[in-house]
Amino acid sequence: MPKGPEVTGRAYPNEKPQPLPRDSPDSERHERDKTDKVRMGWTMRLAMAALILSLTMLVTTDEEESDRCVYEALPDTDAVICKGLEVFYPELGNIGCMFVPDCSNYRLKITHWPAPTVKFPRALEDATYILVMVDPDAPSRSNPQAQFWRHWLVTDIKGIDLKKGKILGRELSAYQPPKPPSQTGFHRYQFFVYLQGGKSISLLPEENRTRASWKMDRFLNRYDLNEPEASTQFMTENYQDSPNFQAPEGRSSELKERPKQK
Repeated sequence: MPKGPEVTGRAYPNEKPQPLPRDSPDSERHERDKTDKVRMGWTMRLAMAALILSLTMLVTTDEEESDRCVYEALPDTDAVICKGLEVFYPELGNIGCMFVPDCSNYRLKITHWPAPTVKFPRALEDATYILVMVDPDAPSRSNPQAQFWRHWLVTDIKGIDLKKGKILGRELSAYQPPKPPSQTGFHRYQFFVYLQGGKSISLLPEENRTRASWKMDRFLNRYDLNEPEASTQFMTENYQDSPNFQAPEGRSSELKERPKQK
């Protein structure tokens, strides 16, 4: 027997479904679903826009900070002594022949950091060296009455250690961080390495009494120390004079020892 027409729930097979009456429960549910989808779509768009905006601001801030943190090389007139010596401070890296950048409070931090890593890659492993760090601009470059301020003096450094940046010799003057006085401009902080040979090095009693006004030339002549094997320098100024820093209360950048009045 032939099959009858399939029951589809429609009066006629090709009849299109009729829209639901507006006041039916199914119609109300359908409208609510549409409204929820629209609301959810706008919420997602707003969230995405906020995320993009925050990322843009973060990148812009990082770029601005990076733009402010400029590592500037010393001018040629000051770069002439930069020969073969490397000086590394935390966060800064090798600061030889550079200005300490005016960003990230580096000019304040360097006044508190411990002694830097000083490396002479071409040091002779079986030789012995002397390391000198001085400030020729104390109390200022325009009026260097306390030249040379002795910041660090180490003898009996083995070449094999100096090549690796290990200053393991005998400290005649313990390391003193750079602390240029306010309103005295940029100071040069110079490092020299001399070949010691078999000499026994010491400071005179009057040299030990103060770091200021050290007669470095007399010291070198006394021990027949000629040209340095390597040297470098960097420059910085008092952090209070830096435009990108506001000095906190209670801090002082003055040198502990003041030049004697002549």
